[in-house]
Amino acid sequence: MWPRINGMRALELGTAGEMRERLNGLVLAGRKTATTGLLAEYVEETEGLEFEGERLALAGNDGDCVATIEITGVELAAFGGVTWEHAAAEGEGDRSLDEWRTGHMRFWEGIGTPVDDNTQLVCLRFRLVAPS
Repeated sequence: MWPRINGMRALELGTAGEMRERLNGLVLAGRKTATTGLLAEYVEETEGLEFEGERLALAGNDGDCVATIEITGVELAAFGGVTWEHAAAEGEGDRSLDEWRTGHMRFWEGIGTPVDDNTQLVCLRFRLVAPS
């Protein structure tokens, strides 16, 4: 089950530490309006998918709420089917879809969950409601 903060499901971007600080900063600056997760993690955690209109607590490194976001879109896609539109909305500075794929493959492999073109993903779009 995902953590809960202030009665909302929490969204923890990346891994704790410098990466989470950077990604949360992109959300707070309005540059990051999308993220991607592994469908297998939802199954493993017995967690339902987010839904349009759901509000989530954006979690900081200490488990605190740094902002509230609202889900504006949810799409299931194979890793090989993620669009440039979605990848660019992640706001992490990737200059091409290939660069996005390489970076995400490296991230997931680094945390022990390698992906291939058929790996099922959850692609979330969101908007910043309010910083905390």
